[in-house]
Amino acid sequence: MTTPSPTDRPVPRPRRLAAEAMRQWRLHPRWGMALRGAVAAGIAWVVGIAMPEPFSDYPYYAPLGAVVATTSTVARSVRDSFQAVGAILVGVVIARAADFLLAPSALSIAIVVALATLAAGWVALGEMGSWAVTSALFVLIVGNTDKIGYMGAYAGLVVVGALIGILINLLFPPLPLVATDVALERLKNALADQLDHLADGLDRDVAPTHEEWDERRLLLGPVVDRSRQSADQAREAARANRRARRYADATRAQREQSEALSTMSGVVTDLTRLITSWETQDRDDLAFGEPLRPLVRDALWELAEAVRSSAAGRVDQDGLERLHEKTEGLRRAVRDARSTSEEDFFVAGATVLSLRRAADAFDAS
Repeated sequence: MTTPSPTDRPVPRPRRLAAEAMRQWRLHPRWGMALRGAVAAGIAWVVGIAMPEPFSDYPYYAPLGAVVATTSTVARSVRDSFQAVGAILVGVVIARAADFLLAPSALSIAIVVALATLAAGWVALGEMGSWAVTSALFVLIVGNTDKIGYMGAYAGLVVVGALIGILINLLFPPLPLVATDVALERLKNALADQLDHLADGLDRDVAPTHEEWDERRLLLGPVVDRSRQSADQAREAARANRRARRYADATRAQREQSEALSTMSGVVTDLTRLITSWETQDRDDLAFGEPLRPLVRDALWELAEAVRSSAAGRVDQDGLERLHEKTEGLRRAVRDARSTSEEDFFVAGATVLSLRRAADAFDAS
């Protein structure tokens, strides 16, 4: 009886469960954000209570600052914290000025809200501008009985909470590499599927109708947007991140893949528009017609295979050579068709250019 090799032995159930739990954790970066925010808010609350009066009278403002600093990447958390504090100070100034000039009333509240809302649009405050309105109302209404103490406690505790949140982010920085890999993989497969759908539509003797093409159009916009957003977040997360150096190769590969797929999404969008608009039954001037349709089909299938098999924006040399060969064969066929026909085959030429652009993107990576 042969002894099973280490690779043949079943993985213990606890280890499999732990590996799956870790995979899910990496796939859902918001879980880590929630944990960091919870820890930072809890610590900020304890610190707020332990501080001297008047700070300890308003400890609930410290967790607010902690949450601001832990709901984003390390680099953004610092920026957001500064912007939040700046917005709070703007709101404080507006509220105190209104309190000095007007008696508390519906009119003073309306004026404060209007001015704070205008100030919230200040570019320097960024996405944290809405804090100006919140702080103005808090200072005008809640802090009316302790004007100086409340202002100092409010702004000071938010700063303390933000510093705690920044520290938590520095100690446990988010780096959503796995989630970005998944988003890029989905985009890659979606682009390849769209190319396959276009090629399948051309794999016939008669051009498809508009309705038939509509059935073959995939909704790529949301997939492209999600992958781009995920890639941008990963790039931003790598800044001021102590873990980034350890994963330098992975982040570089993601960046290359994202750039290549960004180019490819433009190519696929152009090809989809050209083919589904000009190679239809109801047109007299077909883009390809029977002579060119099979060549375009084969080139699209080859491009779909290249996209699907690409890694870090690169394709194996054999696949790249096949793509160049199919594109060059189509180019020669378009040239010959132009020489024997009065038609200019403009769309066919544009299709060749799009295929070349895709091949060049793989060449450059």
